[in-house]
Amino acid sequence: MDDYVDSGGLRRFADPVHDLIHDGQPFTTITARAFGWSPKQLGHLVVTGSIRRLFRGVYIDARSVDSRALRLAAISLVRPPGAIACNETAAWLHGVDAFKPSDRFLLVPSFVVPHSTTRLTVPGARCRQAILEAGDITSIDGTYATTPLRTASDLLRRLYRPYALAAADAFVRAGLIDLYELRRFIARLKGYPGIVQARSLAGLVDGRAQTPGESWQRLRIHDAGFPAPTLQFEVVDHHGSRFFLDLAYPEILLGSEYDGREFHTDRRDRAHDEERRAHLTDLYGWRWENADRQRLFGPDASYEMNLGKLLGIEPRPRSWGYG
Repeated sequence: MDDYVDSGGLRRFADPVHDLIHDGQPFTTITARAFGWSPKQLGHLVVTGSIRRLFRGVYIDARSVDSRALRLAAISLVRPPGAIACNETAAWLHGVDAFKPSDRFLLVPSFVVPHSTTRLTVPGARCRQAILEAGDITSIDGTYATTPLRTASDLLRRLYRPYALAAADAFVRAGLIDLYELRRFIARLKGYPGIVQARSLAGLVDGRAQTPGESWQRLRIHDAGFPAPTLQFEVVDHHGSRFFLDLAYPEILLGSEYDGREFHTDRRDRAHDEERRAHLTDLYGWRWENADRQRLFGPDASYEMNLGKLLGIEPRPRSWGYG
């Protein structure tokens, strides 16, 4: 791989331990250009894995360890004066990944300013006006962002329904907000765009969901008109081995799990899942109707149809499709 050397500190040496590009700190395309790096060179380093894109126009050495301090430094490079990080960007600062899958590598930071102030335009960033109470804003080491409670409520209003539920589940799971406080907060909001969606989803939020896929799956089950399953249901076999099922109807020995790409693509992971499920089927008669992203998004309603047959309930038509 080619080495790039300049006098300003944007460096990539052969030594992989001590010499980080820009000392391991975030930098912008403008900074890179000032030291002679072309967009083509930046693109080459992204493709080869030497640097990673934090969000549009902001990069960092791929070896730099993710941290809150790093995220704050990155935000400070693009934050308009007086603007407050909001939506997925605020969630990211709080340690929650609320980006939809297609946006995780093409990130655009989002900011908000109070009504009656000028909405600022900054290349590579979104900025909007909104009603903000003093209690909706927090300072994270000097960088202003919407509070976890305000951020979760905003995402419930603004995101596509399955992604909105997954984001709120993640905030509760991380211990950043209290579920009942979230519901009370949303109930008090009047006239906000998307508030009807937020109120309908608030009653479904559950921090026991371990992955976004489980949240999407649970929403499919709800929208199909099926009874709510038990989350993270524990089964202990006669050897004392413990198994946790993503979603379960224990009274009829029916399990439904999400097989996501991150943990279920590898052949060994799939074999482990099949062995675990077969073990519970052989011992106790558990039945399964599992899902992946392809079965949850799009026109194929086979997941609901098959699950409905096992439950003895005719599913409602799908109310959301592609994501």
